[in-house]
Amino acid sequence: MASTDYAQMMKDAMTNFPVDTSSVENLAKSQAALAEKLSTVAIEAAQKSTDLSARWMQDTLSKLTSVTQAKADPADYAKSITDFMSTSAEAAAEHMAAFADIAKRVQTETLELMLAAGKDMSEDMTNAARKATTDITNAAKTGVQTTSTSTNV
Repeated sequence: MASTDYAQMMKDAMTNFPVDTSSVENLAKSQAALAEKLSTVAIEAAQKSTDLSARWMQDTLSKLTSVTQAKADPADYAKSITDFMSTSAEAAAEHMAAFADIAKRVQTETLELMLAAGKDMSEDMTNAARKATTDITNAAKTGVQTTSTSTNV
C-alpha cells in the first residue's frame, strides 16, 4: 500500500506556483508616475493663479492712486471713485475669466491623465491575468506530469 506524502505534495505545488512580484512593482511605478504628472498639473495651475492674482493686485493698486490724489472740486472725487469702480469691475470680469481658463485647463489635463492611467492599468491587469493564467496552466501541467510520474514509480 502506497502512502501519500502530503507535505511533499504541498512543497511541489508551491514550487510550481512561483510568485511574480513584477506586477506589484509595475503598479507602484505607474502610480508614482501618475502622481508626478498630477502634481505637475496642480503646481503649474497654482503658479499661473498666483501670477494672475499678483497682476490683478498691481493693476488695482496703480488705479487706486488716482482715487487718493487731492482734487480741487468735490465732484472730481465722485468721478474718480466712479471711474475706479468701473475699471475695477471690468478688470474683475477679465481676471475671473482668466481664472476660469486656468481651471478648465486643469480639469482637461487631469481628465486626460486619468483616462490614460485607466487605459494603462487595464492593459497591465489584462497582461498580468494572461501571464498568471499561463503560469498556472504550465504549473498545473508540470504538477500533473510530476504527480503521474511519481505515482507510476
